[in-house]
Amino acid sequence: MVVEPEHATVNGRSRSPRSPWSHRELADELRTRIRSGVLRPGQRMPTQAKLADEFGVERGAVRQALRILQSERLLTNMSKGSPATVAPDLGLALTGPGAPPQPTMVGLAPRIAEAFAQPHVEIEALCLTAVSLTMAIGEPLRLIHAGRLKPAKVDVRVLLPSSDIELAFPSRVDAPADGLLQRRWLAHRNAQGQVLRHNLLALRATHGIDVHITFRALPFTPPVKLYLLNGSEALFAYYTLSQREEEIGQEQVEMYDAEGTRSMLFAFEQGAGLRDTTFVEQSQLWFNALWETISSELTLTPTPTS
Repeated sequence: MVVEPEHATVNGRSRSPRSPWSHRELADELRTRIRSGVLRPGQRMPTQAKLADEFGVERGAVRQALRILQSERLLTNMSKGSPATVAPDLGLALTGPGAPPQPTMVGLAPRIAEAFAQPHVEIEALCLTAVSLTMAIGEPLRLIHAGRLKPAKVDVRVLLPSSDIELAFPSRVDAPADGLLQRRWLAHRNAQGQVLRHNLLALRATHGIDVHITFRALPFTPPVKLYLLNGSEALFAYYTLSQREEEIGQEQVEMYDAEGTRSMLFAFEQGAGLRDTTFVEQSQLWFNALWETISSELTLTPTPTS
């Protein structure tokens, strides 16, 4: 199962005492506070000194994080003499293909919500557990229930690793495989897929939308994640592995973890230039080839974790 590391609490967020905040993780946290309304449009940010003290980092890391948010148009009035200000109009923040790379849980939801504005929504995903996709689809579902979106048809295809293979991660490190991590990942994959399917299929009954969702299994552990939206946009990210320890069944287990929700998402759009157009087209061809050749039927059945 892909999970976040065990952390110690820091102002509502948990962090491991042996893993200091990076400037990108700090930017992620501040971005979340802005998006959630904890930091409101037009509000002054805490001083760099206060942020450095809160997160236990050097001011240089704080400045780097603030520059990232400034480049995304979430912050304004950055200067040496006073704290930055949360942008008064967050609707102008860069969230589309022209935006700089963003963590998956920041960049994916607004792009999927935009895709749901079309009459026929087509979403294709290749990933490890579908947790990011399930969470990101929550926003367009909310907009549909609020009456702000009304697609006529939704087609979703998802490629996930097969339960019949030995995963490359999060397998144990320097220890014989005992199947525990595999079973936990499988239960997590199945649970996420079932939630995703249930939430989408419910749109048939509640809003009369023609919904189809299909899962197929891959014979390998994907080192990357890919989302294709309406045949016109490709969002791509690497699973970056880190070695860590987690307590499972009163036993400390070494594992390789891929923090998929934090993977930096690169966006490419059809018609945004030859490079982007070619990437979208080749990504679609690659996905279709995997779907039609080496993938197999996938059944999402409940799986015991112990």
